[in-house]
Amino acid sequence: MFPNKEGQKVPSVTFRTRQNHEWVDVKSDELFAGKTVIVFSLPGAFTPTCSSTHVPRYNQLADTFKKYGVDEIICMSVNDTFVMNEWKVDQEADKITFIPDGNGDFTDGMGLLVDKNDLGFGKRSWRYSMLVKNGVVDKMFVEPNKPGDPFEVSDADTMLAYIAPEAAAPLDVTVFTRPGCPFCARAKGMLHDAGIDFDELVLNRDYKNQTLRAVAGVDMVPQVFINGELIGGSDKLEEWLKAR
Repeated sequence: MFPNKEGQKVPSVTFRTRQNHEWVDVKSDELFAGKTVIVFSLPGAFTPTCSSTHVPRYNQLADTFKKYGVDEIICMSVNDTFVMNEWKVDQEADKITFIPDGNGDFTDGMGLLVDKNDLGFGKRSWRYSMLVKNGVVDKMFVEPNKPGDPFEVSDADTMLAYIAPEAAAPLDVTVFTRPGCPFCARAKGMLHDAGIDFDELVLNRDYKNQTLRAVAGVDMVPQVFINGELIGGSDKLEEWLKAR
C-alpha cells in the first residue's frame, strides 16, 4: 500500500525551474503557504493518459475549481523543467502551473517515487492527486497499486466531487463552422454571451464535409454539439439556450 499523507505537511524541497530563459528556484513552502492548491502528479510528460485526459480535464475545470476556493492547480512530474515547459505549451494548459520534480525529491518525500525501469523511465511518480491547504495535505487520491498505469481516482472530476459535490461541471461544446459563415458567427456569439466555452472546428482546416455528414448527418454549418448531443444550427442553439 502507498502511504496516505493526509494531515501531514508536504515535503519541503526546492524545484529548479526555467522561466524566461533564466534559472529560478521555486521552494515548495512558497508554492503552498497560505493557499489552497490541487496537485496532480503523473508518471511522465507527453505520455498518453497524461496528455489525453489527465492534464486537459484539470485545465478545463480550472475555473470551476477557482469558484470553490482553489487558488492554484499544479501538475507535477519527475521530468526536467525544459520538458515540462514544452509540455505545457503543447497542451495549451494555460490555467495550470507545471512543476518539474526533476530529481524526484518531492515525490520521494510523498512516498510515491516508484521504479519504472521496465519502461526505461527509471524512477518516476506514481499517479495521484491531492488537495493541499496551507501546506498540509487535506485529501489524497492515490491510484491503486496495480500493474501498469491505473487511472481511476486521481482525475479532475473525482477531485471536484470531493471539493464541491453540488458543482456542475462545465458543458462540453463543439461548433463545426466554415470561414465567412454569418450563421456560424451568430452561434459563436450566442455561446460567448452565455459564458459557455467551446471548441471550434473549421471546415477544410480541421475537418471535411464527409466528417460533418458522418457525425451530424448534414453538411450545413454551423452544427453545435453539447455534451454529446447534436443541437443543430444557430436557430436550434437559440432555442436550446432559451430553454436552459
